[in-house]
Amino acid sequence: MAIGLQRSAFFEALEAHDPQSTAIVHHDSKVTYPYASLLRDVARTKEQLLRLTGRDESTIAGERIAFLVENGYDYVVTLLTILASNAIALPLAPSFPVSELRHIINDSGAFLLLSSTKYARQADEVLQDGLEKTPSFHPMDDLKQCSIDDQEIKLIGASDAAGGGMMLYTSGTTARPKGVLLSTATLAAQAQSLLTAWNYTPQDHLLHVLPLHHIHGTVNAILTPLLAGSSIEFLYPFDAHVVWERFAAPFLPTHEHEITNGSSTGTHHNARTPISFFTAVPTIWARLLQTYRTLNLELQTAAKEAISRRHLRLNISGSAALPTPTLDGWTELSGGNVLLERYGMTEVGMALSCGLHDSDRVPGSVGWPLPSVEVRLWEVDEHTGTGGVILQGEEIDPVSGKERQGEIQLRGPTIFREYWRNKAATEKEFTVDGWFKTGDIAVRRMTPGSGQGKSGSWARGPAYFIQGRQSADIIKTGGEKVSALEIEREMLSLPQIHECAVVGLPSESWGQKVVAVVVLSEDWKDSDKPWGVADMRHELKDRLVRYKIPQDLEIVSKIQRNAMGKVNKKQLVAAVFGDVEKIRRRSMDKREERERLKKLLK
Repeated sequence: MAIGLQRSAFFEALEAHDPQSTAIVHHDSKVTYPYASLLRDVARTKEQLLRLTGRDESTIAGERIAFLVENGYDYVVTLLTILASNAIALPLAPSFPVSELRHIINDSGAFLLLSSTKYARQADEVLQDGLEKTPSFHPMDDLKQCSIDDQEIKLIGASDAAGGGMMLYTSGTTARPKGVLLSTATLAAQAQSLLTAWNYTPQDHLLHVLPLHHIHGTVNAILTPLLAGSSIEFLYPFDAHVVWERFAAPFLPTHEHEITNGSSTGTHHNARTPISFFTAVPTIWARLLQTYRTLNLELQTAAKEAISRRHLRLNISGSAALPTPTLDGWTELSGGNVLLERYGMTEVGMALSCGLHDSDRVPGSVGWPLPSVEVRLWEVDEHTGTGGVILQGEEIDPVSGKERQGEIQLRGPTIFREYWRNKAATEKEFTVDGWFKTGDIAVRRMTPGSGQGKSGSWARGPAYFIQGRQSADIIKTGGEKVSALEIEREMLSLPQIHECAVVGLPSESWGQKVVAVVVLSEDWKDSDKPWGVADMRHELKDRLVRYKIPQDLEIVSKIQRNAMGKVNKKQLVAAVFGDVEKIRRRSMDKREERERLKKLLK
């Protein structure tokens, strides 16, 4: 009797790969799993999943299956098992509070919760109370009891008939987190787009250090390399020193590696394979640069060789803006291996990217629309409220001579289908003609030598430069639109600043005033000479036009970031400055008082 796996681009690829080539590596245990084991373990787990739940292919299709599983082989097997069942995978973040996990399970209507042994207690706590409908619960060990040694594995159904997929929840910065439904076809389109643009190959060995409840860690660093037949090595949680040791290992004198946690289906890995592909967030790149200085000379020499382009084919930064000092520092350390920036979000996967060719790694830019992605810039007239597309060649306003800014809007097979059971939110975020409104503002400009198609036909014409979120990063001060990201990029190039976030606060004189929240660098924290707003403004006067330079400065010990290195500026403003509405009212009261005094003096 054959075991059927729902046909999709992913399983067609898994079936076609060399069965003995390495799919997954566990860094800590040094155990590897070939593609043959991966496919067989997915089939075994699916068979047991159906037995334990009393479902079949028709009744499990479309069901939401939540899971709490640590990064590694079991996570990959769980994710693929759910896709193979034509169900919807709902990865949960172990770092989330119980209340947030309960909201996700309630909102999704999950019928089943799976967990590894490590997270069994947390899963049990989630199920205690506060759930509208309690899902069934099974430890992952329950799904490993089924033997299928004598059974054939076959793909069933048509690839375009796959009704399952994955659901990730938004960060919830403006409202309760929403479920973003990504069908299997959408995931395949996203992965194929990246495969074409970034040229993943079976020879690539990707080091994975990212959390797995985000699009970056799942699509970019699991599904796409599996589609290509690459190898994925899990090293999580991120530890900068351990990452440097792993980079350096193939270029150090041969040494024995301790082997632990043996597996019946895995073989042992000696960490002599160079890392060819590494994707991370800006805070990770910055931490690696800081930690490199603490390595011994032997490690430094080997690590520097490891990250040269001869071995590290592609190094990618994303999920937040990349500071110029980090970009420059990595380029110098690696001997010219320039970080590639890209732009994406939960709802769309990756949408824009710089190219593989050096000429298409444009500092501060996120590049061009990826293959199969349609992009337009939508400009809204502040006076009339009407909008229109900024056509190519019309990026400069003929009256003011300034660059025209517009919202990035996207269309194509890589865009999500809907927010789960939230018709109002879905309709709000899509235009009537079917474009997804990202809420991110950008400009588009030609840069010398780039956009000539050297990275592929998709990388042609003017490149896109993100200015920030429509609500948080576009500051309107004194009648001018200012990009907080541009200011942050310049501020981070100052030696006094370790971290910064630029925000707009209500101002009676300016509408909004530009304010910087800063963490000082170690060399300046204990300096005898205090560094303040006057020093900051002096340092920036040759870097930014006057109205872009922050008017105020607040020095803090830490700027809170999420797992992907992003700052929630709404929360930051509240924590540092207090209630924005109170600030606005105080600003209005000052204006009214000034107007009253003017009348009295007349």
